[in-house]
Amino acid sequence: MKKILYFSLLILAVVSCKKNDKIKEEAEEKPLNVEIVRYDKVFFETKPQDFPKLKAQYPQFFPESMTPQQEQALLESISDPMWRKLYQQVEKRYDNFDKQKEEIEKLFKYVQFYYPSTKIPKIYTMINNADPEQKVIYDRDKNVLIISLEMYLGKDSWVYEYPEYLKKTFEEGQMLPDVVDQLSFGKIKPPTERDFLSQIIFAGKQMYMKDMFLPEVTDEDKICYTAEEIKWCEENDVEVWKYFVEQNYLYSPDQKLIQNFIAPGPFSKFGMDNDKDTPSRIGVWLGWQIVRSFMENNDIPAQKMMVLDAKEIFQKSKYKPAK
Repeated sequence: MKKILYFSLLILAVVSCKKNDKIKEEAEEKPLNVEIVRYDKVFFETKPQDFPKLKAQYPQFFPESMTPQQEQALLESISDPMWRKLYQQVEKRYDNFDKQKEEIEKLFKYVQFYYPSTKIPKIYTMINNADPEQKVIYDRDKNVLIISLEMYLGKDSWVYEYPEYLKKTFEEGQMLPDVVDQLSFGKIKPPTERDFLSQIIFAGKQMYMKDMFLPEVTDEDKICYTAEEIKWCEENDVEVWKYFVEQNYLYSPDQKLIQNFIAPGPFSKFGMDNDKDTPSRIGVWLGWQIVRSFMENNDIPAQKMMVLDAKEIFQKSKYKPAK
């Protein structure tokens, strides 16, 4: 019996590898050029007397709602010592953006493979206000995507005065996953229910979209975990799942569960003495594994899975923790 199971798993793995190789070949064979404008360079290399020319060339960064005071503050930031220091830090890290451009182009090849009608946005890099909520901005109406490079200088950069759990999201490896997060909206059906299961499966769909668009990126970077945190999840998934079931959390509409197990934080909040040893967002991890299990056990295009209801995905996933 064990031999039969072993060979069944081996055959499944071989078939999966061949399928992934075919997707990679088809997705990456077509040439694609993404236009990336280094607006951060343009802005900080503009002389104050040429500021009107900058406004005329890039009106999208100077909306009519901008007040004269805000515009004056922008002008002054060009020569402000602290802003200049930040610009120099970004330049030191991203003076040559060729590698990142190549990675972004590969990402969009997979986007177009799965969603051929998706238009490739024009991409601008800029230096913003070091706001974790605005690392990547995607304007679907204008088909513009903005990447704030000051948010990818590494967790130990002097720029950041944030808690450690946020600082680790400021590594360069988070740039592409952050782009996918923005692209996923509109492609994934929002939860129709408020229960915890619907929320974690929605998060799991977002993670699976990273599997689709970023097949060469590690699981650690996709979910922003350390290798140790991944190991913790793999070694404790049975206990975590059992806890959620025994506490009747799966179909609970209690929104505190989102804060405890889905929202960013230093750790997941079980209300136990060893909470600090747990990775944050454990609900996201579990939702991801449920969606992966569904895709392994059902012959359905990933795009169609993204619009299925959570309960159908869960029921057909045959999800069972590893141990």
